[in-house]
Amino acid sequence: MRFDIVTIFPAMIEQAVAAGIVGRAIERGTLDVKVRDLRDFTTDRHRVVDDMPYGGGPGMVLKPEPIFRTLDAIEAERGRPITVVLTSPQGTRFTQAEAQRVSRLAHVVLLCGRYEGVDERVRARVTEEISIGDYVLSGGELPALVVLDTVARFVPGVVGDDQSVAEDSFSRGLLDFPHYTRPAEVGTDRVPEVLLSGNHAEIRRWRKRESLARTLTRRPDLLEKASLDDEERRILAELQEAKHGRT
Repeated sequence: MRFDIVTIFPAMIEQAVAAGIVGRAIERGTLDVKVRDLRDFTTDRHRVVDDMPYGGGPGMVLKPEPIFRTLDAIEAERGRPITVVLTSPQGTRFTQAEAQRVSRLAHVVLLCGRYEGVDERVRARVTEEISIGDYVLSGGELPALVVLDTVARFVPGVVGDDQSVAEDSFSRGLLDFPHYTRPAEVGTDRVPEVLLSGNHAEIRRWRKRESLARTLTRRPDLLEKASLDDEERRILAELQEAKHGRT
């Protein structure tokens, strides 16, 4: 899968994508990620990418021409079709399901906004807008990295264990179950006995129960659309009954 990330702070992106799972996937060629410095596509000696908004008001706005030149250059080099994604508070809320959908695209260009945003005319070249949450950041670089990292996990070969991706939090609409590793005891805190039992059926049921219990307590809203099997539905009914009995 190919990504192009357009930013005025390329070092911020380059350092992040060089590490971890994404960095290893790039080294193997499983992911093709190129970082584009928007200032490289300016035509003045000061490499200006922003200007004051028409009509007045605070802040600056990213100019359209450098962005258009960048997209033209990407299309000329990489070919079409491309999906151009603008990170924006006006965009669709980014979820695990959205990440899986985006992972099926062949080529994604991520435009990192800055200042008060981009000139409205840029949206004519944008395929879709994505928001990672209802809060304000200094720019689109962190959202772009979030999108890249989340989407990359669905690309075959990026994560060594496909089962790990399938069992991630939110993959089926549930929070993850607790995880433990050695040592079995830390002070008076001990790993649950079921995980030491070697009984795989009981371990599987315990994990389902813990996942459902966490979701019911912390994010009950997720359960409305969660994909549950028959066993999970029975466990959830037991948990809900016990919860109501305590209230």
